[in-house]
Amino acid sequence: MEAALTPRQVPFHGLKIAKKELLTKNAFSLELDIPQHLRSVYSYNAGQYVRLRFLHKGEPVERDFSMTSAPYEPFFTLGIRIHEKGSSTQSLFSDYHEGDLLSVSEPMGRFTLESKPHEFRTIVGFAAGIGITPLLSHFKTLLHTESRTRLFLFYSNSHKDSTPYLKELKQLESTYPSRFQLHLFYSRENPGNPLYHSRLNRSRVELIINQVMMLDDTDEESTLWDSVDEVLICGPGEMIREVANACYENGIPKKNIHFELFEAFNEDIFPVEVAFPLVEDIEVEYIYQGKSTLVQLEDNRHKLLQSLSSLHLPVPFSCKSGICGSCICHLEKGEVELLENEYLTPGEEQSGKILPCMAFALSKSIKLNFDNV
Repeated sequence: MEAALTPRQVPFHGLKIAKKELLTKNAFSLELDIPQHLRSVYSYNAGQYVRLRFLHKGEPVERDFSMTSAPYEPFFTLGIRIHEKGSSTQSLFSDYHEGDLLSVSEPMGRFTLESKPHEFRTIVGFAAGIGITPLLSHFKTLLHTESRTRLFLFYSNSHKDSTPYLKELKQLESTYPSRFQLHLFYSRENPGNPLYHSRLNRSRVELIINQVMMLDDTDEESTLWDSVDEVLICGPGEMIREVANACYENGIPKKNIHFELFEAFNEDIFPVEVAFPLVEDIEVEYIYQGKSTLVQLEDNRHKLLQSLSSLHLPVPFSCKSGICGSCICHLEKGEVELLENEYLTPGEEQSGKILPCMAFALSKSIKLNFDNV
C-alpha cells in the first residue's frame, strides 16, 4: 500500500447535500453532490471515509464518516449514527438539509482490500450497528468486481427495527444468492434461533465457525472457515477485540484481519506479545502545530500517546489503536518499540514514521514531530 495524505494533511471542499434520508430512528444517510471539477479528488476505495466540518451549538466540529456507496456507483453516500440528544450528529441531522453546503475532506483511510478479480476468495465480515457502513461499501464492490469471491456477513444489532441498511443488504443477498450470505443477530429481540439471539463476541464467533462455516460445497475435505482469506470487522472497540482474537485463535493470520474503529479505544486489540526493558525518567520533546513541548514521563509502562494524553497535553489522536493514523508522526530522536498496526506501510516505518498510540519508549530521550509527516 502506498503512502497517502495523513488525516491532518487532507484538503477540504464545499459540497452540497443532495439527499438526506432517515434509515432508523438512530441512523441516517447523506448523499453529497460531487461537482464535475471535483470528481477526481473524490474518487475513493471501498472502506474509506471522509471528515465533515459543521457547526454544533455554534462551534465548528469535525467528525469522520464512512462511505456506504461503492466506487462504481454514480452517487456518494455516507451512513451516520445519531447519538444522544444534543450530540453533534443530532445537530447534523436536525440543522442541515438538502441544498445546504458542508465542508468535506477528500477521502482517506486504509481500511481497504487489494482487488483480486481473478482469484477464488472467501471473505468474512463482522459488523455491529453503524459499523456496517464501510463493510457495505466493501461488499457491494466485491460482488460487483470479483465474480469468484464468496462473502459472508455477520451483522449484529439490538432489534430488527434498529438495523441500518437492512433492505439494501437483503437485496444484495437476493441478487447474489450463491455468493453472499447474510446472517443477522439481535441482542434484544428473539429471532427464533438461539444462535442469532446475541451480540457478536468471542464465544459467538466460535459458534459461527462450528455451526455456520462448516461444510464447503467446493471442497469436501475442508470447511468454509478453512477457506477464509480475509476478515473485515467494524464496530465498538470491545466487539472488535473479541471478534479479532477469536478469528486469530482459529487460524486467521493477523495480517488478514482488518478492522476499523469509530471511537477511541484505550486497550490493545491483540495482546502485546513482545517484552522490552523498563526505562524510567524519559524526556519527551514533541512538535505539534508549530509548538515545541518538553515533558518528563515516569517510565515506559504505557504507550507514548497514552502517556502524553494522560497529562492532558494537546496531541492528535482518534482511535488510539493503530488503525486511523491520526497520531502519525516522525521519530526524530530516540528508540521505540512499535507494535503491529493496521496503518503504517513498511516504507513509512523505514522512513522513521511511527504511531505513538502503538509505540513504547526504549530510550531515555525521545523527540517526535507531528508536523513533519
